[in-house]
Amino acid sequence: MSRLIESLVPSRLGTSFRWLLGSAWTSNLGDGIAMAAGPLLVASQTDDARLVALAALLQRLPWLLLALWAGAVADRVDRRLLVVAGNLARAAVLLVLCTTIATGEVSVAVVLLTMLALGVAEVFTDTTASTLTPMLVEKADLGTASTRMQAGFLTVNQLAGPPVGAFLFAAGMAWPFVTQLVTMVLAAMLVSRISIPRGSVRPDTDSHVRQDIVEGLRWVRDHAAIRTLALVILTFNITWAAPWGVMVLWALDRVHMSEVGFGLLTTASAVGGVLGTVSYGWLERRFDLATLMKGCLLLEVLMHLVLALTTVQWLAFVTMFGFGAYAFVWFNVSQVVRQRAVPTEFQGRVASVYLMAVFGGMAIGQALGGFIAEHWGLAAPWWFAFVGSGITLALVWTRLAHIAHPDEAPAEVT
Repeated sequence: MSRLIESLVPSRLGTSFRWLLGSAWTSNLGDGIAMAAGPLLVASQTDDARLVALAALLQRLPWLLLALWAGAVADRVDRRLLVVAGNLARAAVLLVLCTTIATGEVSVAVVLLTMLALGVAEVFTDTTASTLTPMLVEKADLGTASTRMQAGFLTVNQLAGPPVGAFLFAAGMAWPFVTQLVTMVLAAMLVSRISIPRGSVRPDTDSHVRQDIVEGLRWVRDHAAIRTLALVILTFNITWAAPWGVMVLWALDRVHMSEVGFGLLTTASAVGGVLGTVSYGWLERRFDLATLMKGCLLLEVLMHLVLALTTVQWLAFVTMFGFGAYAFVWFNVSQVVRQRAVPTEFQGRVASVYLMAVFGGMAIGQALGGFIAEHWGLAAPWWFAFVGSGITLALVWTRLAHIAHPDEAPAEVT
């Protein structure tokens, strides 16, 4: 058993990182269970498509409204305690939900308020949790630490959690949320065990939160490599989300898949992600980060082209498997680059800008994808993604080496 633990989480990463990893995997299990149980609960209360869509929106909306505030708060307070408090807050919200289900008082309004409250707590918890790894792990080991985090996300959140959530919901409406509540409490207990200096990571927190946010935005603006990385993230999420927002229609009507086949597209991507995560250490030892970034972004451009052209089901599955593989390599590379370059006292605020680029890009892309598909057909969003991502990659190609290794040279301020 000790050998297995050593291979999964090397001792050089430290005991505190193992506690953090256990907390992340536990909370990911709860979130994966809710991924299936949440929509089922909404559907049990209403068949209004607008309300079903609103439930999903209410979990994402806090990221757009509060991410910058969450990043500033993460740089002002004791990060460990904030993550503990965030997970316990989520547990409290779930307790209220479970109580309403058990007493028969649950309604669509209760469910929508629950989704919003969980989304708010998630913004502060996840933003802050992302700053803990570089506080616990040496820079050289950030890639290894990131892959262990992603392995948990893929296996328990994406693969194991949803079917467990559906099974528990079938056994009883409240059971998946009771289980998620337990995982949140356990996650809080585990992260409370990590050892980091108490209090704020900053020596001075007399400034207003708004001033902290402005300082974080200025830091990103003045650091050419991280600024360019954020713009790449924003642009590629716009082009990626455009076709993904209408993928269900593309799969059913253009590629002529069944509903089960559409579901398996996501599974293929998750399985590919497992491959990408497992192979990341090998890739990082053999290629520099700039080469990995170029390879991942180039593969994304080519994937959009393949899916714009194909109507063949097996090729769609193979392409989605490949997407999952390189997408999680890209995630690890971009996260390692950011964590190595950003000072500890700015980690929260810069992470929040990064997450704003992710979720903002997705929102813009999904809106564009629906418009494009309605006017020019279901393949058109893939063509938009191919052209848009291709132009972006051409513009940043020569700068990727500076983006990938910003901690090895002075930042270019422009």
